[in-house]
Amino acid sequence: MKTTSFLPALLLLPVLASAQQEFTLKGKIGELNTPAKIYLQYSVDGTQKLDSSALTNGSFSFKGDVANPVKGYIRVNYNPAIPKGYTQYDLLSVYLEKGTIIVNSKDSLQHAVVKGPQLNKDNQQLEADLKSVNTKQRALTDNYYSQSTEKRKDSVAAAAFKTSYEELGDERKKVLRTFIDKHPKSLVALDALRSWAGYAFDPEQAEAVFNTLDASVRNSVDGVKYLERIQRVKATQIGQIAPDFIQNDTTGNPVKLTSFRGKYLLIDFWASWCGPCRAENPAVVKAYHEYKDKNFTILGVSLDQPGAKDKWLKAIADDKLAWTQVSDLAFWKNAVAQQYAINAIPQNFLLDPSGKIIAKNLRGEELSKKLAEVIH
Repeated sequence: MKTTSFLPALLLLPVLASAQQEFTLKGKIGELNTPAKIYLQYSVDGTQKLDSSALTNGSFSFKGDVANPVKGYIRVNYNPAIPKGYTQYDLLSVYLEKGTIIVNSKDSLQHAVVKGPQLNKDNQQLEADLKSVNTKQRALTDNYYSQSTEKRKDSVAAAAFKTSYEELGDERKKVLRTFIDKHPKSLVALDALRSWAGYAFDPEQAEAVFNTLDASVRNSVDGVKYLERIQRVKATQIGQIAPDFIQNDTTGNPVKLTSFRGKYLLIDFWASWCGPCRAENPAVVKAYHEYKDKNFTILGVSLDQPGAKDKWLKAIADDKLAWTQVSDLAFWKNAVAQQYAINAIPQNFLLDPSGKIIAKNLRGEELSKKLAEVIH
């Protein structure tokens, strides 16, 4: 009996092993040598993976396996004195999929050519389609930030930059939508859809485009996850009752969202490590003190990292955030953030006393203006 029950388990081992997709990523970037180094970064189930390889006369190699094809990025650190964060332009996207992916360039990743299985061919096509708008966006950004701080603060110049950047954003969306329509059977089209929709998207529009993809893409692991995200965004649209949750505060006591019923409430997603969040906090503090005695309060939900409670508490104190704060210290896997489909911060949701969402992503003075409009 023991032998009979053990054999099926043994027979399953090759099947499970074959489910992994082994990849080799190699190539040559000019004639670079140590101390220059090349890095590969990608995400598996929300966990960031980082690998590195030495460069010998420009040559490098990575090997690994993934359960499903995944989009990753490679970058070169030319000088160890330069921080390991991404440089602005010398970054190349590749798809880690079964087989060999080859990257070659005479000088830098910016001019690299990628050869490999079908997803990488599709990705190269998308990069080629986006090249014109990317070039214009870089030129616009470089020109703007090359100006003096005083010139950038000029309201006319800032407005002109914003208008031009938004126009290029619309151009980018057209390119992405065309690619999606032409490649409905490619997982690259799903990534193009994510980019087309953006982080704060209209779920009805995103779902309509999602439904134009081939069933093989819609039913893929990433396709199913994205549809789930669309459904979560639907549940947090203006007019919906905000989904309830419970999470612990700074002292470990559970806080329930519905316990705030009867007041206007801002659910504010942020983190101590998030620069834009910290820059936004003064406006949130200002609005809080203006309306805290007028049936309004705030509930902060922090995406701080495991083991970083001290940084979370310090940021609360430093920024003078006098309202209730909760977190499970799970970074991007924060349970409330996942429930509310948060993949970029800062984000916020304004609820009326019944718990209905009446506004989203209020920035700067917009928060105070909205509160003045609804609180009498």
